[in-house]
Amino acid sequence: MRTELPSGYEVAALPNRAAPVAFWGLGPGWTADPPRCGALADPVAGAGTTRGWSASGAGGIVYAVVAGSTAALDPSLIDECGRWTVSGGHTSGSVSVAAAPAIDGAATVGLTTSTTTVVEGGTETHSHADTFTAYLGDYVAFVTVVSDPGSPNPPLGQDFAADLMVKAVSALRG
Repeated sequence: MRTELPSGYEVAALPNRAAPVAFWGLGPGWTADPPRCGALADPVAGAGTTRGWSASGAGGIVYAVVAGSTAALDPSLIDECGRWTVSGGHTSGSVSVAAAPAIDGAATVGLTTSTTTVVEGGTETHSHADTFTAYLGDYVAFVTVVSDPGSPNPPLGQDFAADLMVKAVSALRG
């Protein structure tokens, strides 16, 4: 899958906390409103085995993760969580359900997130992320692409994240 990255991307290990909500910039103790929607932001909470990588370059930061988990997507969350919010510490954001790629034998969900972090002196940092998750029975795989809306470089975008998710599931299945 790393070969799918644009040239110039540097690949690194995953951070200790490998969850979409962490990639969106929210630390421990974050909350979702409504609370039930939080399951979409951290689909593998407590997973014992997590593998993957992160990569950064001109178009943003890419995270590709596979976790050993039997978590399942609750279909009612797709309707209930069409638009919701997350917050934690100095960061807050809005999350919307996005069209996810269809993958045979998997339940999938897409999320688009816009966050704002307020730092000392009131300076705001804005970020955008697209996350796609596939629930595969014994595994949950997800791809998150984080972009800086103020960057002079074009972001990788939602299509890149969705395509990489499909390729990740294909690679996992062999």
